[in-house]
Amino acid sequence: MTLQIFLDIATEAALAGGAVLQDYLGKIEDAITEKGRPGDLVTAADKASEEVVLEILRRHFPQHSILAEESGKIGNQENEYLWAIDPLDGTTNYAHQYPFFAVSIGLLINGVPQVGVIYDPLHDELFRAATALGATRNRQPIKVSTTSELNKSLLVTGFAYDRRETSDNNYAEFSHLTHLTQGVRRSGSASMDLAYVACGRVDGYWERGLSPWDIAAGIILVQEAGGKVTAYDGTPIKLDSGRILATNGDIHNTLSRELLQVPPLSSWK
Repeated sequence: MTLQIFLDIATEAALAGGAVLQDYLGKIEDAITEKGRPGDLVTAADKASEEVVLEILRRHFPQHSILAEESGKIGNQENEYLWAIDPLDGTTNYAHQYPFFAVSIGLLINGVPQVGVIYDPLHDELFRAATALGATRNRQPIKVSTTSELNKSLLVTGFAYDRRETSDNNYAEFSHLTHLTQGVRRSGSASMDLAYVACGRVDGYWERGLSPWDIAAGIILVQEAGGKVTAYDGTPIKLDSGRILATNGDIHNTLSRELLQVPPLSSWK
């Protein structure tokens, strides 16, 4: 089966999940709960979106395994084909009707992201990519930016749900890089951050405390758009590490170097 077929089915599932999010938007005030950590929300919309996404993927690929944010592990996780699904990436935004959230669906083949679809239903923006097939936004080719100097760049990042409990958070890096760039944004949706790197709206993105379903789709999107994705130190990314550095490629080494030399937060006054 070709990657194009996987991409088309993932697109069908993402669009269906996005339609559910549109239907629920602004109607879930009494259906928002926390998963156990303060600020880690789940809504009826998350669950309903995931249900339709899973139904479509299972119907077409019953033998494939799944790793979904709400349902967890489904099937043999050592399977050659593993779908990583976030049915609502940006739940806190969604719960507050802040217009930045998406459905994210990625396909790992032998552990490597090969297909990715990210759909922003509110702005009707569909980002798609597959290995050697390029990256698109609403079916039109996209490329990363050409910014080559960190001091002329715009970055984006995020903060993990456990930022209140751990000193291993992103505050120090955020402050450090805010002074070295034209700005650092915090959007609240990892998949959308990666999509924005891919289409050149921002020049780089880093974050920690992530899960595979947050970034699987976005990784292949950035790579196929001509960008670079690694661990903080420039080595190959490990999906289970929770950390990612994604850029247009031109600022990658500089941004990596700056991240690695940021003093720990405990040393800041």
